[in-house]
Amino acid sequence: MTVVSLDMAYCSFREVLAGLYTRLDTPPSIDSHHPDSGLARPLAARAQQAERVRRIGVLKFESMDDPVGQSDVAEFQQALRELGWIEGRNVTVDYRWGADDTNRIRAYAAELVALGPDVIVAGNGGTASALQRASGTVPIVFAGAPDAVGRGLVESLARPGGNITGFSGVEYGASGKLLGLLKEIAPRVTRLAVIRDPATPSGTGYLGAIQTAAASMGVEVRPVGSGDATSIERGVAAFASGPNGGLIVPGSAFAAINRELIVKLAARYQLPAVYGGYRFVTSGGLLSYGPDLSDLVQRVAGYVDRILRGERPADLPVQAPTKYDLVINLKTAKALGLEVPPLLLSRADEVIE
Repeated sequence: MTVVSLDMAYCSFREVLAGLYTRLDTPPSIDSHHPDSGLARPLAARAQQAERVRRIGVLKFESMDDPVGQSDVAEFQQALRELGWIEGRNVTVDYRWGADDTNRIRAYAAELVALGPDVIVAGNGGTASALQRASGTVPIVFAGAPDAVGRGLVESLARPGGNITGFSGVEYGASGKLLGLLKEIAPRVTRLAVIRDPATPSGTGYLGAIQTAAASMGVEVRPVGSGDATSIERGVAAFASGPNGGLIVPGSAFAAINRELIVKLAARYQLPAVYGGYRFVTSGGLLSYGPDLSDLVQRVAGYVDRILRGERPADLPVQAPTKYDLVINLKTAKALGLEVPPLLLSRADEVIE
């Protein structure tokens, strides 16, 4: 039988306590590279967070000082924030402004691709084509490109294939509705000038659809514009010398760049005009009918988000506009001596007084 004295028990108890305090006071020895260590997991998480700083390129067709282009950028930034992408925190965005200059757009397309972005946003069909030529691998999302299949951007709308997808503009056939709206607000119009850019597929496509609609209404159509502001001034001045004239301006980069000039010419020559974008009306134009651009920006940001989270452009279908806005400027109508029909006024999404 073993006998333990009280002194021995007390000493053993003190040793146990000392060992316990030593273990509590001394940090555990941890191999930070061991996969099961408590330190490895936070380090790995921090590394993953650092890797998630993404890069987005944006190629705009406008000039940097264009307030409309700047407004689009602000809305895009806000849409990204709502999706969790914060500039300076987990995403970097590089902007380039093409000023509707073909050579500049091509140079900026190559420059953006060289930066190694995760995705690039193209502001229209022209910038999308330039980016497509610059890279066959960097994901591209275009905004407002009509006839994406016809211009070779995608293989099909449902299955784009390749590295590019996005959102189409107004399809050519729908541009005939602009003439119907013009006849509603200015029924005396029998002659029509159409401002278009013959250098782009959309310029020819929109003109053809309007000519088809005009033939059924007995309206004579004259295309105006050959790619620069001077041609617009000369063409509109010559056209305005005849009676009962009206003006249609389908949406295009060419028209957007020359927005202020076109609106001033319509006012100077007292031509009732219908535009493919509401920003012409906020600049003093008479009436517009076209896609809701704020909605388009939100949807583009949504596709960018999906690509950044792992989806492929080839699997994202090209989508058409889902929301159109009819905007009427009553002040301009009054200046032109036009009375807006109550039925047309009731259909307006926005009325500027």
